[in-house]
Amino acid sequence: MSQNVLAITEQAGDHFRKVTYEILSEGKRLAAALGGSLTALVLGSGITELAAGAGEYGADRILAADDDTLAEYTTEAYAGVCAGVIDSESPAIVITGASTQGKDLMARLSARLNAALATDCVALALEDGQLMASRYMYGGKILADVRLSGSPQLVTIRPNAMAVEKTAGEGKLETVAVDAGEPRIRFIEKKMETGKVDITEADIVVSGGRGMGGPDFSVVEALAAELEAAVGASRSAVDEGWRPFSDQVGQTGKVVSPSLYVACGISGAIQHLAGMSSSKVIVAVNKDAEAPIFAKADYGIVGDLFEVVPRITEEVKKLKNS
Repeated sequence: MSQNVLAITEQAGDHFRKVTYEILSEGKRLAAALGGSLTALVLGSGITELAAGAGEYGADRILAADDDTLAEYTTEAYAGVCAGVIDSESPAIVITGASTQGKDLMARLSARLNAALATDCVALALEDGQLMASRYMYGGKILADVRLSGSPQLVTIRPNAMAVEKTAGEGKLETVAVDAGEPRIRFIEKKMETGKVDITEADIVVSGGRGMGGPDFSVVEALAAELEAAVGASRSAVDEGWRPFSDQVGQTGKVVSPSLYVACGISGAIQHLAGMSSSKVIVAVNKDAEAPIFAKADYGIVGDLFEVVPRITEEVKKLKNS
């Protein structure tokens, strides 16, 4: 087994997702601690030029799996190619983002390779050559340190949990022979929401809950626009049909870790806290002074969100124009 780290990247169109830069930066740090090197694996179609950019964030080697069969993500095809690369490279650690794609892919690789997997990690460390991963458990109630054994050790990183460091690596680009086999799953169609910030990678998220009282999220959207933030929603707001499921933050929705999370009219049920409790700063606006969200918030405002949020928006505008 080598002491190298393999980072499996992820892109959206013609650019890497933000979490890719996080896993490359963290992978570089782990590789240095192990005394090895960082290899980036980029999969897709027509991605050779994009792949070269991984060298700017620490990749010593870049393996480009460029093939039409990888143009869209399917579990079987991607897992087959990744497993082949892992078998040939024998990395000590394999790291990717805890996106929908990353979680799906790594679960398949863990089963296929009989390898230890820690998901949705917010911190990684090496102790006596073994990987220690910190991850939230029991709906975000505890932060557990888990030790991974065996080889390779697989981890997925929660978006916005790791610092991005632009450290140039050698960036040697190599082509990987692709044999996707005969996958049983066939890509048919993809429908993308345009003009929206992905809440899983947003640095600021402003969310609305049942306290919005209806589908009119204009006060939340106005604040989000001034903060250049993504708009999220609690499960109750989504269940009412006020927002699409893609906006849902929580245990049954998306997990976010922004620098700032603003909760408007959200009571703070444990299912919602599980999706945003790792946010660096939490601000809550709720007219119920006993709402559980205040126990988790760094700053809380008791009041009518339709009065408070517009005033916050105005203050943000003043600060931006000063």
